[in-house]
Amino acid sequence: MDPSAKVKVVLLACGSFNPITNMHLRMFELARDHLQDAGRCDVVKGIISPVGDAYQKRGLLEAQHRLKMARLAAETSDWISVDGWECVQPEWVETSKVMRHHHAELMTSDLDQVDAERSAKRRKVEETENISSFQSFSDTSEGEIELKLLCGADVLESFAVPGLWKEEDIEEIVGRYGLVCITRSGSDAQKIINQLDVLWRNRKNIHVVHEWVANDISATHVRRALRRRQSVRYLLPDAVMHYIQQHELYSAESERKNAGVVLAPLQRCTMTF
Repeated sequence: MDPSAKVKVVLLACGSFNPITNMHLRMFELARDHLQDAGRCDVVKGIISPVGDAYQKRGLLEAQHRLKMARLAAETSDWISVDGWECVQPEWVETSKVMRHHHAELMTSDLDQVDAERSAKRRKVEETENISSFQSFSDTSEGEIELKLLCGADVLESFAVPGLWKEEDIEEIVGRYGLVCITRSGSDAQKIINQLDVLWRNRKNIHVVHEWVANDISATHVRRALRRRQSVRYLLPDAVMHYIQQHELYSAESERKNAGVVLAPLQRCTMTF
């Protein structure tokens, strides 16, 4: 391999996206800037993978709505797409297995075809919004391709929650693939990395990206505002906001969904003892 060739990177974000917000999309842009500024990586694709209904998190809206909203949000991007494989699985799928699935897809796909798909999406965005492309994907140097998990500091912190993650899954996610973590105000990613041996061992595979522009948009806050019939404009992509209004989503009743139900990862942890 040419040592001067850039490594092509695909970013995968897993989560509830309940609903997807502008901050979810912003995380991809921050991560791409960080990795590409280092000069060795070329971020060629972003994938949003909504979790399935079997995750059983309180207030989790049906997957069909969350998937549709995510796809509406991604229409404005020329490099971020949405994959529905995870959210249509009948049982909850561990993040490590989701990464295995997408890694296998990348390894068997034709990179030229991926280039063409991204170029087609870029042209669609340009035709719709009459904007110029940030960067031509087809101009990147040929090289290997890597898959990395994109997450917020809350996910990194959740690694320390007893019973929520299997250590071997964390080892696979961080050691085999890599992690890009976007920090928020008040979070201390380095502290978590120092505390957990599994993260410390694989610290070279963890990219911590500091968001210096304070942005505390969270899906929880958005759902609360919607229940109270308050405006969420400019917190969500317009298309997502209109979809929520059209289908009258997020109410006091929907927030009670799965109340009292043990979260799927914790259920599996209990069953192993």
